[in-house]
Amino acid sequence: MKRFLLLSILSTTGMGVLAQEREEINFEKAVEIGLERNFDVKIATNEVILAENEVRIGNSLLLPTLDVFNTRAYRREDTEQAFFNDPENPRIIDGAQTRTNNYSIVAIYGFSADLVVALERLGKLAEVSELEAKVVIENTVAAIATNYYRLVLELQRYNVLNTTLELSNQRIEIAKAQYEFGRASKRDFLAAQVDYNTDLTALVTQEQVIQNSRVNLNELLAVDPQQDFIVNDTITIRENLFLEDLREDAFGNNKQLLATQGLQNVAYLQMKELRAQRLPTIALTGAYNDNTFRSDAGFLSSNQQQGFNLGATMSLNLFSGFSLNRRIQAAKIQMNNQKFLLDQYEVQMLSALQRTFNTYENSKRLLEIEQSNYEVAVENSEIALDRFRLGIANYLEFRDAQVNRLQAESRLIEVLYNIKENEIELMRLSGRIYFKN
Repeated sequence: MKRFLLLSILSTTGMGVLAQEREEINFEKAVEIGLERNFDVKIATNEVILAENEVRIGNSLLLPTLDVFNTRAYRREDTEQAFFNDPENPRIIDGAQTRTNNYSIVAIYGFSADLVVALERLGKLAEVSELEAKVVIENTVAAIATNYYRLVLELQRYNVLNTTLELSNQRIEIAKAQYEFGRASKRDFLAAQVDYNTDLTALVTQEQVIQNSRVNLNELLAVDPQQDFIVNDTITIRENLFLEDLREDAFGNNKQLLATQGLQNVAYLQMKELRAQRLPTIALTGAYNDNTFRSDAGFLSSNQQQGFNLGATMSLNLFSGFSLNRRIQAAKIQMNNQKFLLDQYEVQMLSALQRTFNTYENSKRLLEIEQSNYEVAVENSEIALDRFRLGIANYLEFRDAQVNRLQAESRLIEVLYNIKENEIELMRLSGRIYFKN
């Protein structure tokens, strides 16, 4: 793998950040912190747990229900009873007591074809939820990578501006010495001071850009915005990225595409589930009863019953006001819409892949040009400085060479970052961003 190494970058610019312990991180450490703390990742992980819990709840519907009942009743009342064989002599009982004690164990098992399909649908939804969580994780990793290397870029740009400021400072010293010895006018000395202040303004502005870049990265890592990480890294770009390989990987590994395919299957299962509601439903019941009855009044003084009750019920819906038909028609439309969404995403994915690859390839061509241009600009600025020091060149020639060097180095850094940014997007689209569970 060919590497284009920028200078090592230390965030030692003294930008007014509160004094605190500074931790040095690299890209891998930043991703580790982000995956551990990022709230979008945590929410996506919990959504997977909820989806898996729905599957477990659905599986429990295939199991029978078992209930235990115990009913106790007690009555105390004054009773007067008249009998046919002796109506003239009624039986009077004060405070007659009646006790009832009933134990029941009831088991019910119901089976319907739509329940089986519903379980399959819940399982597919759980798979989709897991894929969507991986989409969130991949997007988070890509965002962390983009913002991390953006910070690297801004720090490197700060170093470029700092180098420019040092050259301007040397120019002031030279212009001052030439002015004091009468070899140059005061105008040249004042012009050098103006250019120095211009470069200093650019440097101070860049400090603010770096501060905001740190905040953006810290937000993704879900840490304190004032956390001041030491970033000591280089921008490394890959070679041998081929469009056909990326397209093939995208169809097999792009998590958003796989999730959209899963949702199409869910829509099909939803329609299948509704159709299954036209089939008969079977319910099996079984019960064990132990019933005890004791009474001080009445024809029976006690009654003891024990035994099993078994039963089966089969039901079939014959007419539901065409509501089921309407729901099935709606499910068919939803299934077609999901197919359109899948086709649409495939087109969008391939288009994004093509656009990003075109930009990636063009940036790599620009890199060769900017590298060569940067080398020329550095040599030219060194020659201009020597000529200015010897009094051969005027300040305008030196300033022009200095600005050309600044612009060349800035463009080189920007091209490197653009290549890295497009590389990250290609990795995301092709599903090549991997992570630990």
